Amino acid sequence: MQQTIKADKDWRIWWQLTRPHTLTAAFAPVFLGTMIALTYGSLHFPLFFAMLIASILIQMATNMFNEYYDFKRGLDTEDSIGIGGTIVRHGVKPKVILNLALLLYGISVLIGIYICMETSWMLALVGGVSMMIGYFYTGGPYPIAYTPFGELFSGVVMGMLLILIAFYIQTGTVTIHAVLLSIPSMILVAAIMLANNIRDVEEDTIGGRKTLTILVGRTHAVTILTLFFVISYGWIIALVLFGQLTPWALLILLSVKKPIQAVSTFRKHVLPLQVAPAMKNTAITNTLFGLLLGIGILIGHLF
Repeated sequence: MQQTIKADKDWRIWWQLTRPHTLTAAFAPVFLGTMIALTYGSLHFPLFFAMLIASILIQMATNMFNEYYDFKRGLDTEDSIGIGGTIVRHGVKPKVILNLALLLYGISVLIGIYICMETSWMLALVGGVSMMIGYFYTGGPYPIAYTPFGELFSGVVMGMLLILIAFYIQTGTVTIHAVLLSIPSMILVAAIMLANNIRDVEEDTIGGRKTLTILVGRTHAVTILTLFFVISYGWIIALVLFGQLTPWALLILLSVKKPIQAVSTFRKHVLPLQVAPAMKNTAITNTLFGLLLGIGILIGHLF
């Protein structure tokens, strides 16, 4: 009985290490890019699933690199909010986490080789650069996450680039239409990083980071987050008004409650534990937005 309980606990520890609440940031863009591609022709489902699995594995690995390097730099403690906590709370050796992250990268490379064989080897370069950014986000001598450019890099790679790769492997091209539809996703992924930095502003300041939130101040950072949400929703509404999307794309409005709640929470509270729901609602916004937009595009295509 005790062994069963211990095994269950171990499983939960390793699952928590992947930071599962962030994995939808990998799923939603791939789904959306594939739905956009559907309007151009039939889908290659093995490529869709390969892309989806590789993206999730890379996101998991990036989270593990984050866990490893933040611990090494002394940023993570037992009281830190929003971390996997496998090192500081559960005593897992840092080297084990680093090796596991590298293993996940290795598996994603193998999947990437399959995708390149079926499409174009040009994707090897794009994928390689994306993986390097994932590693250097918290790794290396000058981590991207410690600069004001964390939101930009994460938004471009995990938002826009994932959509365009998912679109490309289905169609063999990249269109202006696909780029336009990827912009809100880019902004919303950046919003996730910004919300995380707003929550951790005091801890990051002590740790020596120079994030966008620290650069402009917490109040202005919340205002920027608000603008991110407004632009994302307004962008799709504008595309509908200009006839680039069917009115079904307005299904995204079903998710508008979440960003409102996120901003409201950041305005009312300051402590990391108090604003944790705002971080969660920002991540949910990205997921719901991508899924609803993808569904809206699918329905508009079918009917």
